[in-house]
Amino acid sequence: MYQRRTNQIVLSALQSQAAVVLLGPRQVGKTTLAMEIAEQRPSVYLDMERDADRQVLTEPDLYLDEQAGRLVILDEVQQMPGLFKSLRGQIDMRRRKGFRAGQFLLLGSASNVLLHQSAESLAGRVRYIEMPPFLLDEVGRERQNDLWLRGGFPDSFQAENDSASIGWREDFLRTYLERDIPALGPRIPVTTLRRFWTMLAHAQGGLLNAAALAEGLGVSGQTVGRYLDLLVDLMLVRRLQPWHENVGKRLVKSPKVFVRDSGLVHALLGLGSMESLLGHPVVGGSWEGFCIETLIASAPAGTEPYFYRTAAGAELDLVLRLPGNETWAIEIKRTTTPKVSRGFHLAVEDIGATRKLLVYAGEHEVPASNGLQAVPLARAVEHLRARW
Repeated sequence: MYQRRTNQIVLSALQSQAAVVLLGPRQVGKTTLAMEIAEQRPSVYLDMERDADRQVLTEPDLYLDEQAGRLVILDEVQQMPGLFKSLRGQIDMRRRKGFRAGQFLLLGSASNVLLHQSAESLAGRVRYIEMPPFLLDEVGRERQNDLWLRGGFPDSFQAENDSASIGWREDFLRTYLERDIPALGPRIPVTTLRRFWTMLAHAQGGLLNAAALAEGLGVSGQTVGRYLDLLVDLMLVRRLQPWHENVGKRLVKSPKVFVRDSGLVHALLGLGSMESLLGHPVVGGSWEGFCIETLIASAPAGTEPYFYRTAAGAELDLVLRLPGNETWAIEIKRTTTPKVSRGFHLAVEDIGATRKLLVYAGEHEVPASNGLQAVPLARAVEHLRARW
């Protein structure tokens, strides 16, 4: 078992907030974490995908009144949107009885759906926390290549061998396509959505070209947008937005698109070993996406991620605006030579970066010119963790 950083974040939030919403894709470890917390305090666990547990909440106030003083854990809570009004009343009633914090832990795997459902009813009563797959500082830097190849879903990362790992990821993709996504309501042919997801993996880290995707799928650009919104909502794909604050610069306006888990990128492309990955054209985009997800997840809460690119050639792979108005400019290269282009320095000046990092494939931290630091990924994570 690996100790998850999210565990301490949730425990801390439960000490100050009445309700905590833990978001993350399926199989990322939310339920395991919740059950660990449940062992430490009086708790009750209900899974909203089980008919028996849904029946318990047919009259939610009658049941929840009996649980006052316990932590109520509701898994896949987006399955019962009508529950949120009852939760608001329960929180307010319990406050009057002296139970102020740590009342509800809500787990969900569809972020926008759940945020929309809870925003109106639980405003001021809830904290949202996203649980990522395994992170580099959770599994150790000696397993960096395993984490990159297999991705961070626990069952994939901890599989007995690479073959078993990619087999698990194939099953994961099939389950999402055939069961989980249809359960949300969209009527999308499985083969079409699989092709779309695979096209995103081939173009990992590229600018969104909805017209080209639509032409390849034989659908409209609007339909491509709907497919993308769905995968973003399920926290399986990231739309990395461009930095947009430089007046007078011709900035790229299209977002970059990444399949968020590197292991899913490789499963979609049939890359089951490090040898096959290193020989594939996606290797650079895969490494960039892996680093970007790792760095965003390691940054302090409230950090805003962007990329930067101008028509003149100034470019940054990742811009992190940290709380306190710090702006970090980050370049990512799968090379052992710590060098950046002139476009990097131009972009740093454009955005007024307060810190400059080059994440590269070497093993040592190397100071470069103009305040630039070349660091391994694990060291960049440590720099970000120091800002928590």
